[in-house]
Amino acid sequence: MTADIPLSDRLDDDDYPAYTMGRAAEMLGTTPAFLRAIGEARLITPLRSEGGHRRYSRYQLRIAARARELVDRGTPIEAACRIVILEDQLEEAQRINAEYRRAGHEAPGNSVPGAS
Repeated sequence: MTADIPLSDRLDDDDYPAYTMGRAAEMLGTTPAFLRAIGEARLITPLRSEGGHRRYSRYQLRIAARARELVDRGTPIEAACRIVILEDQLEEAQRINAEYRRAGHEAPGNSVPGAS
């Protein structure tokens, strides 16, 4: 599967599972147990190598880093994971809403009531 994708494309892909659990924990300044805990809380789901080892993407590491910030400030891990999930959902909803607004303004004959 990954052999068909050029290495340069994989390195640029935020979703490519390039990091082992040990390397991911080291990059985040945390422990593998923290990564397992946020996985159990369903914040991130690492992909598995052919040997069954967890692999993390850069996107997942950014999400994990946000959870770690909250935990470091005293938020329980389950609550931190829920906060990060809700923040992510809100960001996605705002992005979609902005796209709809742009599409509405670009369509001929469409106008927003009260706008001039």
